[in-house]
Amino acid sequence: MPHSILVTDGEQRPALAVVRSLGRAGHRVTVCASRPHGLAATSRFCRAAHVVPDPLQAPEQFRRSVEALVREREIACVLPVTEASLLALLPEAGGTLAGAVVPFPDAAHFRDISNKRLVLDAARALGIAVPAQVAVSHPAELAALDLDALGTPVVVKPSRSVVDGRDGGLKMSVSYAADRRALEALLGSLDARAFPVLLQQQIRGPGVGVFLLRWHGQLLARFAHRRLREKPPSGGVSVYSESVRMDDAMLEQAAALLERFAWNGVAMVEFKRDSATGVPYLMEINGRFWGSLQLAIDAGVDFPALLVAAACGEHPAPVLDYRIGTRLRWWWGDVDHLLLRLRHPPARWQLRGADGARWRAVRDFLAAGMPGGHSRNEVFRWSDPRPALRETLDWFRRR
Repeated sequence: MPHSILVTDGEQRPALAVVRSLGRAGHRVTVCASRPHGLAATSRFCRAAHVVPDPLQAPEQFRRSVEALVREREIACVLPVTEASLLALLPEAGGTLAGAVVPFPDAAHFRDISNKRLVLDAARALGIAVPAQVAVSHPAELAALDLDALGTPVVVKPSRSVVDGRDGGLKMSVSYAADRRALEALLGSLDARAFPVLLQQQIRGPGVGVFLLRWHGQLLARFAHRRLREKPPSGGVSVYSESVRMDDAMLEQAAALLERFAWNGVAMVEFKRDSATGVPYLMEINGRFWGSLQLAIDAGVDFPALLVAAACGEHPAPVLDYRIGTRLRWWWGDVDHLLLRLRHPPARWQLRGADGARWRAVRDFLAAGMPGGHSRNEVFRWSDPRPALRETLDWFRRR
């Protein structure tokens, strides 16, 4: 049954994947974003586009604008895409926003699952491997800490990716410190709102994501991928990824964590598999649509359509199988990855030996585009070409 859907954060790639998914399913999709002409707004599946305040900088104004759109366009379901939008829109008690369904848990549950320290503590209690770590609430605490167990470089990871507040939020990112002196300087440079931060052992190995849609205790969809390349190269968003066979042990761990947090909706449970031991270590949980969402859809697991169907009272059949070996390439993200590899020494990206060789970076970049492969371009699609043109223009303007 078609519904009127509002998708936020139209400048983001996951929003484009959501809009294409729901448009093909027959829904009437409206997009809002903090700037005009975003990726999702240029899709042929977008019925209408609106500019709204930035959810990170002006959360209250953003929420009021979205509520007005819900009433004006008679929206049945709102799909926030970024963490900032979710923090601004999720009702404290869960349920609806101006009468529209928001198919996520309430704000308290979302804040809990977005708290990396809380998630890693829960994982440890469940017997799930996590990196060695210590929490620091103030830079002055560093002097009394023994960091030998963490090794070097030390991963500096804020407990929350987004610190929200009524007067605006702050987006945080992961950093690396080569030694104690660099760590002192790094902690001293952080905004006070970033604390507490986690000082963490670096796990070297490929990133593996377990993606689940859990609805009122039932597993409606599952999917797994591995990251082949990221931006920045030391670890970040996926620019080239591949669908892989589900690891039963990681699936069991991911499901147990979501159960522990009483999670309802989509989630990405991120692991890193240690290259030396093969042990998967939990990194974090993202309780929202993820960057490589289009890969899951291409492989046969249409998370957005399934989520909307469940949220609107339908009873979709669970999708537990998918195509293995499907690859997705975010072209301009991969170009950025290559440029970073060529412009900076391997040590900048925590790469060692042959893994850091520039010739290998060029070879791998070219190989991804060879005929006969299984990779698809994430943004460019012949059936919907305008978002790729928009992204290309934006990429050159940033240069």
